Formats: sequence, structure tokens, C-alpha cells
Amino acid sequence: MRLRLARLGWLLLGLCSLGWSSPPPHQYGRVVLDSSSSRAGVPAVSFDHWRHRARFTCRLCHVDVGFAMTRGATGISASTNRSHFHCGACHDGKKEFEGKPIFASCSDSRTLDGSKDCRRCHAPQDSARQRREYEAFAARLPRASQGYVDWEKAEEQKLIRPLDFLAGVSIQRSALKMDKDIAIESKGAWMADVIFSHKKHAVCHTKPVR
Repeated sequence: MRLRLARLGWLLLGLCSLGWSSPPPHQYGRVVLDSSSSRAGVPAVSFDHWRHRARFTCRLCHVDVGFAMTRGATGISASTNRSHFHCGACHDGKKEFEGKPIFASCSDSRTLDGSKDCRRCHAPQDSARQRREYEAFAARLPRASQGYVDWEKAEEQKLIRPLDFLAGVSIQRSALKMDKDIAIESKGAWMADVIFSHKKHAVCHTKPVR
């Protein structure tokens, strides 16, 4: 086990020496949506996963709402948002989160100032501001290495309670009756076996896949 960890350490050290490094916490998971924004003469939308991870489960957005895991595969647009798909599934100006209405994601205006909310998403990236907002957000949450939020521990400590149901979109499911840990043998000589926890991943599906 120690030998495997040592080899892993040397591998990571080698990657770092080649210039490989993780993005800073406030930029980790950022997705730039620019399939049409630049052509329309407006700034692209920068989506930060950490802003939503504390509020909603990954499954809710990537299964129920339907955001693809492959770059450019979702087909998101102002039109789909206005039709209550994609961002518009929540950002429609009517749904509420913790008693507060969620602003509408897109208007039918062709100008950036056609709605008071347009510039909330279509704005030039401001790394310094995003860093400040991340630090203020993460100040009360447990941290993992390099300043990243430890989401699993944050849920265990009840510091975040991500929603896993969206009215009008989600289907009510019963809880998965399986909480066993399964060891998956690693084929690499330098890597330890993988321990898969059904209890921690039960949010992904509610029935065993046959």
C-alpha cells in the first residue's frame, strides 16, 4: 500500500513538473457558454458549479433537467431558457429558492440591457471578484486540499442541503434500499482498489440497473 501511494506521489510530482496544475478553487468547474453569445455581440456566460452545488444535487441538473456531460452537447440557448428548459427550468422569474424568487435567465429582447437581469449572466469575467465571492461563500464550509470545498463533509455536517427534486420536472422516487460498500479491484500495480459506496451515490439512481 505504501509503495502504491509513493508511486502515485511521484506521478503527481511528475505531472506538476510538466506544468500540470489544478485551477484555483473559484475557477474549478467553470463552464463558459458561448455557442452564440459572442456572435450576438454580448459577453459569454460563465457558469460556476460551486454556486449551484450547495443548492442542488448533480443528478437533478444532469438527469432531470438534462444538462449534458459532453461539451457543447446540451444545445442551450436563450430560446430554450425562455421555454423553461435548461437554465429556464429554475430561472423563470417565478420559482423560488428559500423563499426568494429566482430571476429569469433570458428575455426576448435583442439588446443586453433589454432586461435588468441580462448582465447578471452575460458579463465579462472578473477573476478578483469571483475569488472574493468564492471565499465568502466557502468560509463556513470544510475544505479539502488546495482550498476546494469538501462537499461530502459539508453534507454530512448538514451545512448544505442540496435539493434533489424540481416540481414539474422531477419524478418522485423511492429511496434506494442499498447502502453497501463494494471494492473494485484496481488493475494498476501502483494504485489501490476503489471503494464504491452506494450510500454516498444513492442520489444517482433509485433502482439497481439491470
